[in-house]
Parts: sequence; C-alpha cells; structure tokens
Amino acid sequence: MTEGEGTISVKSTNTAIESRLEFIRSGNGFAHGSSTAASTMEAWADPPNPATLEKNEASETALSPARGGKDAGNDSTVMAPEHRPRSIAELGMRRAIVEDLAVKTLYLSGTISTRELARQLRVSVNVADELVGRMRTALLCQVAGMTANLPTLALTEQGRKRGLELLSQSQYAGAAPVSLESYVAQVRKQSVRKIVVRKADVERAFGDLILDSKVLGQIGTGLNSGASIFVHGPAGVGKTLIAETMSRVLAEDDVWIPYAVDVDGQTIAVYDPMVHKRVEGFDSETHDERWVRCQRPSVLVGGELTIDMLDLQFNTSTKYYTGPVQMKANNGVLILDDFGRQRVRPEDLLNRWVVPLDRGIDFLTMMGGRKIEIPFEMLVVFATNMDPADLVDAAFLRRMQTKIRVDTATDDQFRQIFRRVAGRRGLTVDEGALSDLIAVIRDGLREELRACQPRDLVNQVCWSAQYEDRRPMLDRGSLMGAVEAYFLTKA
Repeated sequence: MTEGEGTISVKSTNTAIESRLEFIRSGNGFAHGSSTAASTMEAWADPPNPATLEKNEASETALSPARGGKDAGNDSTVMAPEHRPRSIAELGMRRAIVEDLAVKTLYLSGTISTRELARQLRVSVNVADELVGRMRTALLCQVAGMTANLPTLALTEQGRKRGLELLSQSQYAGAAPVSLESYVAQVRKQSVRKIVVRKADVERAFGDLILDSKVLGQIGTGLNSGASIFVHGPAGVGKTLIAETMSRVLAEDDVWIPYAVDVDGQTIAVYDPMVHKRVEGFDSETHDERWVRCQRPSVLVGGELTIDMLDLQFNTSTKYYTGPVQMKANNGVLILDDFGRQRVRPEDLLNRWVVPLDRGIDFLTMMGGRKIEIPFEMLVVFATNMDPADLVDAAFLRRMQTKIRVDTATDDQFRQIFRRVAGRRGLTVDEGALSDLIAVIRDGLREELRACQPRDLVNQVCWSAQYEDRRPMLDRGSLMGAVEAYFLTKA
C-alpha cells in the first residue's frame, strides 16, 4: 500500500474484494448528477454585455481553480488548513457555491457587516469583501447603514428572492465547506496508521486502571497497527473503559476537522461539537477557519447502531447531509460497544465494512443513488462479552488484527481497585472487611471478581449513608448491606 497526498494506490490479490469494488464503482448509482450549485452561475454573472463575455469567462476560470476545465468538480489545487485563503480562488471551491452561501447568510441575518459575514462563513475579510463586491455588482445587496464605522449590508428585493430560492434548495448557512479533494488529502495525511505509540504512552494513559502487563502490551500493539481491535471477555471487567482509554493515547495528537465538505454543490456537515474536542489557541489569522483544530476524535456507538447510521444522513427539512459515525471518527477511534447486540446483525456489518476494513476506503450513497469514496482512516475497536466464535466468521475475525481478552480480577487486583475507588471518595478501607467481602463474593455467592464491583459497591454504601443522613463507612456491616442490594441472591 502506498499513500500520496490525496490518493491511495493499493494492489490487492483478494479477488472478492476487487469484484465488490468494481460492483460498487460501476453501474450502481455512480453516474454524476447535475450540480445544484452549477445551475446558479447565471444568476451571478454580470449583465450579458457581449463586449465583456470573453473577459468574464476568463476571470471565471482564473478565480475558480476547482473548476479544472469542463469538470467543475475536479480540484487540482489542494490547500492545507495551515494556509489562510485570501481570495475566493484560494478556497479551492467553485465560486458559485461560496457566493450562494453568502446570499443565504445575509438573508438569514437581515443586515450584516462584511466582518461579521466573514466570521459566519469562516473566511478572511478579503474573501468577504470580494463576495460583497460581486453581490453588489449583481444587484443582490446594498449598503443599509453604518455600525461602528463599518458599513452594514442588506439584500435588495432581487437578493431576497434569490436567498429564498437558495434556502428552498438547502438551508445550510454555516461555515463555507471545503472540497472533497481537500478533505480526502487531509484525512490521509493525518492517518492513525502513521502514529507510533510507545510503551510509556500506554502506561501513562492507562495509569488509572489496574491491568496486567500482558494486556497493556496487547493494547500498545493494537494501537500501533492502526487497524481494528477486538476486545472481549466477561461482563463488568472494564472492556468499554479500556476501549475509551485507548483514545486518550491518540488524543495527545491534534488533527484538522472541516466544518463541512462540498460534493458538487451538496453539503455534508462533518464537525460535531459533541464528538470533536476543539484545541484552543490557534491563530485564526494564519489558518483556514473552515477547518477546526481538534483532538483525535473518539466516537462510541452501542446497541442503537443501525445499518442506516453507516451512510450519509439526509435531512429532508434542511436539505443537506450529515456525515455518518465513521466519517466523524476519521483520524480517531470508533468504538462499537456491546458488539453483537446492535440493531444491525454482525453479518450485515461485515458485508457493509468488508471493503473499508481491508482497503481503508468507504463508499457513501447520496440522494439519487450516486456514491462517493471517502477515507476509512480510524482505529475500530469492537468490545463484546459474547463468544467471538458465535458472533462472526473467520473472515471477519481475520480483519480484526488484534484480539485482546480481558478476564476477571484477581484478589490482588480487586483490592487495588477497591482502595483506589475508596480513595477517590475520601474513604478509608477496613482491610479485614475487604477480605470478608472477597470471600463472600467468591465463596458465598459463587461470583467472579469483576473490575466494576468495587465502584458499584462503594456507590451502594454512599447512597445508603445519604439516605440515613450519616457519613459513609466501609466497614463489614455497610459492605454486606451493599452486597445484598447489589447481587442477586437465591430466596
């Protein structure tokens, strides 16, 4: 496998994968539809003076490097997020897309200054000035007054009609999107496969957990693979916590996430403040504000996962797309918790992700059946308490490069976890009572010692003390009361 700035070239001997790729790419809704944004170019053109037509066509090409000749969707120039565009041409987008977005923003704002327009579009003031100049030339906006020595703009009657028409096609009016080519190039550049994880990194991230060195070593190996990891074992041993902590190792590295991606005039929202943690302190005067500097993302999905959540989500009201979970997790970690209990069968997930897990590419379907190819660049962690042999076949297990079994706790591990949980609550542990607790769980109740039990039992003690309006004590009586409330006992 060889990786370039924005492309990936793979030579595979797997004929099943190759035939599936050919099926997806050919005759399966891959025909390029007409662009909505392209149809709006005429409305932006200057009055059709024959003497200036030739000049306007030349400037159109010069201002829009993304046009690439006849195919306006191809961008031969991909700008890095570290570069701040100073003109519409440097945005790497078709000019009509950005201009339409400016009209919609002005329509929704009523009146707005050039600086505020730049802020809402996440572009430089230079770009906003250029947009305003074109809107005024097209008689779509006018100066409506002054605010703090800055002119405020408002749409003309013609501009309001145009804004209403554009909003009926798509209500997206946020940050200007980046091109699909730029997104693909940046995701490849930030691939998790390029991260080198050291033993010290893993030990630091997992310092709060009690794990043996064998498991830590397997975690480090899996993180360095940049591929999928299968974490399995009994319920309550900390598999989900281990999977979430893996993302802490990768979170020390920052990546660029776009607010949105444009695909031939169709907008896909990518940045999600609930998922992506912004890194503060980056100078907006030096980088492209259409990108957000974030920690590597960590996305967790559980039993709510459906097969539809793995494709583009089109909102019929707003008329734009939201990226699926794996697109939001690109360059980070995607955790499938309680694998096997989702609303999508493991076999269906295998069929959906056989190409992405093997080739690092995914195919998303747009309205009308067109498919687009995006990178599948993330660490996928499957966590389950079910028997792996009952969940998936050998072909799927082979694609999970690292398998980590997490077992129940030993007596010593249980004691360490219990002391640590009690310490966080400011409580003192009665060692004799702790020994009795272990004996009751193991010998009396015939239960295994699990990493979740210390936390749950201490919670029971604290809740009971709260009810009785007294200070919690981890003595034998309190712990035995917690055992009766927590474990199922035979009548």
